[in-house]
Amino acid sequence: MNARTDAIRAGLGRGWIELRNSFTNVQDLWNYFFPTFVLLVAMFFMRGSTVPGTQFSLGARTLPSALAMGLAFGGLLGLAQQLIVDREDGTLLRAKATPNGMLGYLIGKLTMISAVTLIGVAIQLTPALFFLDGLRVAHAGAWLVLAGVMLLGLLATLPLGAVIGSLIENPRNMGVVVLPIMGLVALSGIFYPINGYPGWLQAVAQVFPLYWLGLGMRSALLPDAMSAVELGGSWRHLETVGVLGVWAVLGLLLAPVVLRRMARRESGSRVALRREKALRRPV
Repeated sequence: MNARTDAIRAGLGRGWIELRNSFTNVQDLWNYFFPTFVLLVAMFFMRGSTVPGTQFSLGARTLPSALAMGLAFGGLLGLAQQLIVDREDGTLLRAKATPNGMLGYLIGKLTMISAVTLIGVAIQLTPALFFLDGLRVAHAGAWLVLAGVMLLGLLATLPLGAVIGSLIENPRNMGVVVLPIMGLVALSGIFYPINGYPGWLQAVAQVFPLYWLGLGMRSALLPDAMSAVELGGSWRHLETVGVLGVWAVLGLLLAPVVLRRMARRESGSRVALRREKALRRPV
């Protein structure tokens, strides 16, 4: 067994330990459950409304889109926040000083973030099944499509999250990323179909992975008849796989380059400087 394999095994073990510890942390539990609770309440009150031009529940239509939003947030923001915080407190520098430590560190973070994201999907999906009607939960094919979309979605978003985390040093600068992502949520048809948007806004929404994640989730959980209210009047499976695949390839090509550059720049003096700045901030 070589050193790289040992690092991968250590990373997997570290990821599961961090996952287990996160479920004993009150703040982490709040972050997991409170947004889910808010979305479930919103969908509960939306269940009596219908998608324009149909008799289908707007709440049921929103569920798969909300699941896609949670997955995108976990991939893009979850890993980015972890990298930024670990750079500031020196965790990343300690990993860099260990042979194959960066590989083990990244495997651990990917394991933990992926598991947290998938658990979040389960926490939101399970109770929603009890008050939302019309979902294709009895079809085995629906679950296979759902699993495939989630896997492709993680591949499309996690590398981008690593890039974001490598480029931002200060945790307080996360707003620079959060605000544009919230704007994309508004554009991407998470809570309402985008058919009524101007053509140029529809085009912008379709450039980014969030719209396609939502479309893929909806294709898995909603009846085929609901494809009529989507752009083009179909689920566009090939386009979904294509766009998410392109983002995955771009991220996987770019992330290692950016991560190596960030790791090379890390030093004890940079960590000390960031710590000194953090101590100077007003409480």
